Amino acid sequence: MGLLSDPVRRRALARLVLRLNAPLCVLSYAAGVAWFLALAFPPLTQRTYMSENAMGSTMVEEQFAGGDRARGLARDFAAHRRKSGALPVAWLERTMRSVGLEVYTQSFSRRLPFPDETHERYMVSGTNVYGILRAPRAASTESLVLTVPCGPDSTNSQAVGLLLALAAHFRGQIYWAKDIIFLVTEQDLLGTEAWLEAYHDVNVTGMQSSPLQGRAGAIQAAVALELSSDVVTSLDVAVEGLNGQLPNLDLLNLFQTFCQKGGLLCTLQGKLQPQDWTSVDGPLQGLQTLLLMVLQQASGRPHGPHGLFLRYRVEALTIRGINSFRQYKYDLVAVGKALEGVFRKLNHLLERLHQSFFFYLLPALSRFVSIGLYMPAAGFLLLVLGLKALELWMQLHEAGVGPEEPRGATGPSPPVLPAQSVGLASLVAPLLISQAMGLALYILPVLSQHVATQHFPVAEAEAVVLTLLAIYAAGLALPHSTQRVVSAQAPDRGWMALKLVALIYLALQLACITLTNFSLGFLLAATMVPAAALTTPSGPRPVYAALLVLTSPAATLLGSLFLWRELQEAPLSLAEGWQLFLAALAQGVLEHHTYGALLFPLLALGLYPCWLLFWNVLFWK
Repeated sequence: MGLLSDPVRRRALARLVLRLNAPLCVLSYAAGVAWFLALAFPPLTQRTYMSENAMGSTMVEEQFAGGDRARGLARDFAAHRRKSGALPVAWLERTMRSVGLEVYTQSFSRRLPFPDETHERYMVSGTNVYGILRAPRAASTESLVLTVPCGPDSTNSQAVGLLLALAAHFRGQIYWAKDIIFLVTEQDLLGTEAWLEAYHDVNVTGMQSSPLQGRAGAIQAAVALELSSDVVTSLDVAVEGLNGQLPNLDLLNLFQTFCQKGGLLCTLQGKLQPQDWTSVDGPLQGLQTLLLMVLQQASGRPHGPHGLFLRYRVEALTIRGINSFRQYKYDLVAVGKALEGVFRKLNHLLERLHQSFFFYLLPALSRFVSIGLYMPAAGFLLLVLGLKALELWMQLHEAGVGPEEPRGATGPSPPVLPAQSVGLASLVAPLLISQAMGLALYILPVLSQHVATQHFPVAEAEAVVLTLLAIYAAGLALPHSTQRVVSAQAPDRGWMALKLVALIYLALQLACITLTNFSLGFLLAATMVPAAALTTPSGPRPVYAALLVLTSPAATLLGSLFLWRELQEAPLSLAEGWQLFLAALAQGVLEHHTYGALLFPLLALGLYPCWLLFWNVLFWK
């Protein structure tokens, strides 16, 4: 305490901090980026292992042999769907009852806030069909779910056939201690969300649906299945859920273990896992997979039906069958045996999956990075904001303190204004106007779509996107607006107080985002921190302005799309990237209102107003 109470020592400490601030910021930022890039390399990446004792062994005998039955049911399902033009509800009910399930249906409808041009739908309605296999050896207190989504773009008939064949096979077994729900949903994720809300008796998205007539026990785990053909060359696993949620790592380890047992090729992000981690090639390939996972998790989108189960504390995966030009191919029997093994091991659970990790990154299916190893990367980036805020605070509150000059130097030292000359009134206008712009960005695009379509030749979805871009660009005029509001008596160094508030505001937001969705927090910190630290009214203003624009949230989204397609080995042209960017804006707003995705409100109500504060600092008069 003596160091802080003694004015001489405090002034010496302030000079030290001011002198070393810039090198420490550069070193901290470089350390954060380097730490993140090193996550795919041993020893930061570790081998996966099973933590749950009840699932520690794969010593179960898979007996599924219904491949021909699955293919026949898939053909019948596809024929009835083509004939009816929708989900063949009556055929599904009849088929599920024939194998001994309790069959129920659920109708639902949802009016989207604006037309979804990607799937060409606005007024959405459909029917979910589900059958319950009651556990013969226990009360209906716990259950497992096998679900198949059927959307307008993909019938997923092979997955429906395999689901029905597995239901018939499971019906003949007597060892089940949990109910098993076989669920076929219509309208992709909308049907899944409608069923989950009705099952848990909640309504969080405004979905209109009929109540469920039949229920099983509390859902412990779920597996979503998507197959594109009768044969597969690999099974791709999707783990990223709504708002960056991830399933318990033990569930992923369990599925990978049964794939290895059956000789099935399993991929993550469409990438094969490296075999050699001792050379540089293996970790570099793992880094590509890790970057793809970071980009997908940062989007906050549910990358499969499993992503909606995670909201209800149900551990879930989405498994997609891929039929490519690889040499080895597997039929539905091999896939069915892997699913049978997974469900038999989940049947042994005595409690919910909780012993393994819920926060992790995956450079490969057999490797993971735990939260304790990847969080320092974000911590180093956020340290830059703390150092710059400390520098500004000392400049504002320590009169006469500045960086020590070398001995013998001549010339006047830069004056430092005393603390009382900084008026807090000068900060009110920028803060209020910035938050008002963020509120307008969040509310007006959806509310004003009908007005825009009446006065301009655009569709509703285009009107929403164009309104977003117009409000976003209008924020560039914020400094001129605030300068009219701020009185002429504002101090010359009011921008320092405004930047101090903006730095603290940005650091708090990024810290909270990083704790819940590391990928999103790290991407935003990696892009916004350098511009936030460098922005000042003095210096090369055009360079700082260009840096601020290139690191804005919208530019970060655009750059992430180009990087994502580059890592998928499908690079975009500028025109294609812009079209994908506009579609991503529309989907982001739509998924927020439809499923509750939080990326759009986070950017509109939090990060965009904060970015406007730095833009105001740059053009402070």
